[in-house]
Amino acid sequence: MKPKNSFLFFFFVLIMQTVAFSQDKKAQNPLIYADVPDMSIIRVGDTYYMSSTTMHVNPGVPIMKSTDLVNWKLVNYAYETLEDNDDRLNLDNGKNDYGRGSWASCLRLHEGIYYLSTFSGTTGRTYIYSTKNIEKGPWKKVVLNHSYHDHSILFDDDGKVYMVWGAGKLEIIELNKDLSGVKEETKRVLIENASAPAGNNIMLNSEGSQLFKVNGKYYLFNICWPRGGMRTVVIHRADNINGPWEGKVGLQDQGVAQGGLIDTPDGRWFSYLFRDAGGVGRIPYLVPVKWENGWPILGVNGKVPEYLDLPPSKGLIPGIVNSDEFNRKKSDKDLPLVWQWNHNPDHSLWSVRERKGYLRLKTARIDSSFVQAKNTLTQRTFGPESSASTLVEVSKMKEGDLAGLSLLQKEYGFVAVKIENGSKKIVMMEAAKGLPKEVASVPLHQDKVYFKAECDFKNNADKGRFYYSLDGKKWISIGSTIKLPYTLPHFMGYRFGLFNYATKNPGGYADFDYFHIDGTISKTN
Repeated sequence: MKPKNSFLFFFFVLIMQTVAFSQDKKAQNPLIYADVPDMSIIRVGDTYYMSSTTMHVNPGVPIMKSTDLVNWKLVNYAYETLEDNDDRLNLDNGKNDYGRGSWASCLRLHEGIYYLSTFSGTTGRTYIYSTKNIEKGPWKKVVLNHSYHDHSILFDDDGKVYMVWGAGKLEIIELNKDLSGVKEETKRVLIENASAPAGNNIMLNSEGSQLFKVNGKYYLFNICWPRGGMRTVVIHRADNINGPWEGKVGLQDQGVAQGGLIDTPDGRWFSYLFRDAGGVGRIPYLVPVKWENGWPILGVNGKVPEYLDLPPSKGLIPGIVNSDEFNRKKSDKDLPLVWQWNHNPDHSLWSVRERKGYLRLKTARIDSSFVQAKNTLTQRTFGPESSASTLVEVSKMKEGDLAGLSLLQKEYGFVAVKIENGSKKIVMMEAAKGLPKEVASVPLHQDKVYFKAECDFKNNADKGRFYYSLDGKKWISIGSTIKLPYTLPHFMGYRFGLFNYATKNPGGYADFDYFHIDGTISKTN
C-alpha cells in the first residue's frame, strides 16, 4: 500500500472507531426490546414514571421509574387483581381472559396526587387508582361503570378535568375534580373523524388518545392505520378544548406509533411510541421532537433515528426482568416485581417459604390444558435474544401432572416432566395454531432435572428452542424449533413461565430451585 493510501486508510479506520465509540455512549432504538406497550409517561422533577399494559397477567398496570428516559426499573403496580369474582379473570370453569383484562392506562400527577386509570372490556368498567406515593402506595380505587376505550385524562388550568376516549370518533366528558365520577351532561363529540389527516381508507381508526396542554395549546395524539400502509401517528391541536381542532400526520415510519409527549429538565422534548415487533411483543421507541409554528415535529427528517442523544441502556436486567434464586429473608416480599401471574393466582397453592430456597407450585384441581392452568408464574422474554433456565424437583408430583418451563402465548411451547403410568418422562410440547401436541419425550430416572428455553427474535426470526440437562452442565436439545408468532387472541409478547398442573390427580407439587435469565442463546440455535 502506498504511503498516501495507507494514511487515508488509517484515518478512515480512526473515524469509524470514533463514530462507533460515540454511538456506544448513546441510547439506541428500540428503547426497550421487550413487551411494554401503551406507555404513558410523566416527569416529576428529574424523575420519570411510566405505566404500561399487561392485560390478563397480575399484578397489573406496572409502574416503572427512570432518571434518564432510557433505563427503567419496576417500582410498583396499580393493582394485585383487577377483580376477583369473574371466572374469566380467575381461569375458572374453562374460561379465560387472554388478550383482555385491562388495557391502555393513563398516568397523571395533579396537586400532589398520582392518578392512574385503565379500562377493561372484560368487566365493562374504567378503573381510576390514586395515591400520594406512586412507588409505595397505598392506592385508592374508584370504579366507573363504563369502559372508556383508550382514554386520556387532562387536568386543565381552570380546574376542570377532562377525559377523551374512543376510536375514529373521539368523545370528551368532564370528571369530578377528585375523579370520583363523570358529569354525564358534559359528554360530547370532540372530533368526528380523527383518522381524517391520514386519508379516507383506514384499516384501524384513530385510537390510543393521549391529551396534553403545552404553552396554552391542546395537543391530542392518536394512532391510526391506513389500509395498505403502516401504523401512523396523527396529531390534532386546538387553542380551545372545544375546538376547532386541526390535524396532521405526525410520523409515518417503521410502524412506530401510539404514545405522546415528554420533556426533559433541560428543555428537550421527545415522543414516546411503540412498534409491533412480532413474538417479543410491542416494544417502546423514543423520537426527538422539535417545535415549529406551534406543532411538535417528530423524528429526524421524518424518520425514527437509531441513536438518541441520551445515556446508553444498561440492559433490562435487573430493572424489568431478573433471575431469582427464591431465597427470601423474613423482610423480603415473597415475589419481586419482575414476576407476574398468568391471570389471577390462587395464593394457597404456591409458596417461597415452605421450603427454603425453592418456589413450590401445588395443584388442587384438574386442568384440561396448559393455558387453563392456574398459577403459571411469568416474566417477559426480550430481544434480540433471551433465555431462561430452571431446576425442578419432581418427587412429589402425581399421576398426570406436568411441571416445567414454558414459552407462553397462544401458540405456546414447553419442556416439562410428565408423570405417566407411574413413571417420569421429559416431554416437549408445542401448540402450533393453538393445538397442543407432544413432539418428543425421553424417560427420566431421577427426581431433579434442569430445563432451558431460548428465544431468537433477531431480524424477526421469532424462533424458540427447549433443552434439558441431567447434571446442569450438558444441555440436550429436545423436540423441534418452534415458531413464536404474535397472536391477537393473547395480545402479548411471549413470556417465560414456570408451571405445574394436574390432568388426573390433584394434590401434588413441584419445587423450582431457581430461575435464571440472560440475553444469550446457544450458538447452535
